[in-house]
Amino acid sequence: MKLKTIKKLCVVIPMILVMVSCSETFLEVEPKGTALEDNYYKNEAEAYAGLISIYDIMGFQSNGFENMLLFLNSGSDDHFTGGGGISDQASSQVFSNYTISPSTVGSSFWGLFYQGIFRANTLILKLPDVDMAEVTKARFTAESKVLRAIYYFELVRLFKNIPLITTPLSTDEIYNVTQADSNDVYAQIETDLLEAIPNLPISLDLTNEAGRITKGAAKALLGKVYLFQGKNSEAVAQLAEVNGTPGTTSSYGYKLLDDFSKLWEVDNNYHSESIIEIAFTDQSNGVWGDIGEGNTLNQYVGPRSFVRVGANAPDYAGGWGFNIVTQSLRDAMLGDPRFDSTIEDLQALSDAGEITYEPSYQNTGYFLKKFMPLKSEISTGGGNAELNFRQHTYMMRLADTYLMEAEALGGSGDRAQALLDAVRSRVGLPSIPVSIDVILNERRLELAGEGHRWYDLVRTGKAPAALASKGFTPGKNEILPIPLAELENTKLVQNPNY
Repeated sequence: MKLKTIKKLCVVIPMILVMVSCSETFLEVEPKGTALEDNYYKNEAEAYAGLISIYDIMGFQSNGFENMLLFLNSGSDDHFTGGGGISDQASSQVFSNYTISPSTVGSSFWGLFYQGIFRANTLILKLPDVDMAEVTKARFTAESKVLRAIYYFELVRLFKNIPLITTPLSTDEIYNVTQADSNDVYAQIETDLLEAIPNLPISLDLTNEAGRITKGAAKALLGKVYLFQGKNSEAVAQLAEVNGTPGTTSSYGYKLLDDFSKLWEVDNNYHSESIIEIAFTDQSNGVWGDIGEGNTLNQYVGPRSFVRVGANAPDYAGGWGFNIVTQSLRDAMLGDPRFDSTIEDLQALSDAGEITYEPSYQNTGYFLKKFMPLKSEISTGGGNAELNFRQHTYMMRLADTYLMEAEALGGSGDRAQALLDAVRSRVGLPSIPVSIDVILNERRLELAGEGHRWYDLVRTGKAPAALASKGFTPGKNEILPIPLAELENTKLVQNPNY
């Protein structure tokens, strides 16, 4: 949805998902003009439906056709876009080879995040007048502010020069929106998170609250926001609370899983290492034209035309062959205990006669195993199977926050060493002297394929060297161009050098 067409949400609340669990209940409202939106939030049930509609935007990061994890991985030095050819998933291809332009950038990244912001703005405005308990109202407000902060954090990192909108816009205001200073956007993100934290729970009832924002999640996000701005002492203060004593259970209930491979077991959800987790289901009956609530990243990274030949070969579901692993990442991970959970060497299996597959565009033979689907995971719940995988994805997990705190500590000192050691010892690796470069390399190996690498390269100034072979232009490609359609008849200005 374009920013300039945000007014459409005043006409109808579209297909609001009103259950957090895997079952799906949708609210369909007949369009009856702006009075409908004015009258909607009358009670807690309607406020809850509005809240879940804000959460629902998070799912588009691994759901849909302009898949954000696929996109972010494509722009890094760890992956090529792959797929069926240079025009397959064109918006990711042009990011991977840095020919991206205002007419080819994926428009949904801008539009969907602003849709989430609009929903948050609307609910925050309406909540004071909703007939419900004040403590519940305060929690709903806090969750809405954290979600708004998440969406602004995504936008400001991707595009930098963006409008800052904190109240619903009237129709006549939409075309007069201008961009804010990115520092003001970050200030609003910080304000939202600081205001939200006191009213969030420390723990959740996973029977009916799984996936909702907690106090620890908001503090972890705030620490990350500080780190991206170079506010290292502030980042340490937040992340140290979340992390606790490295290797033990923190006061927020977080602890590294003992076995790295269990992070990628499809039904191992909401465990002690998960801080912000995006849920998907294989029961939403997603079909072409109404994609539902399944994880499409699984289908994207699965190998094309895969056939299992040997009885001992993995039985992968066929896919579209995207996010091919680069030789650079393969070489970096060779010998690392995390390799076998992260990378699948299909070419070696093919050469051994164990499998056959159709090589992807830019094929290296190495695939992103963390999200490769098995045939046993194909949905039996109806709809198109390729659109209905159930694997959850992590927006933030504890190993990530350990390494962020170690970095914010300047990559030195006993605590930074202990944080690094905890991540390495979990996979049986020995201690090595801590430094910023060591921490950043550990992030690459630990978080490969999870959408962090491109951001890490850009924010640390390492992108020009790491991405030179892909065509990265310093002073330009650190941010994306604003989609061309967003500039039409508005006061928005295109980003520099686009």
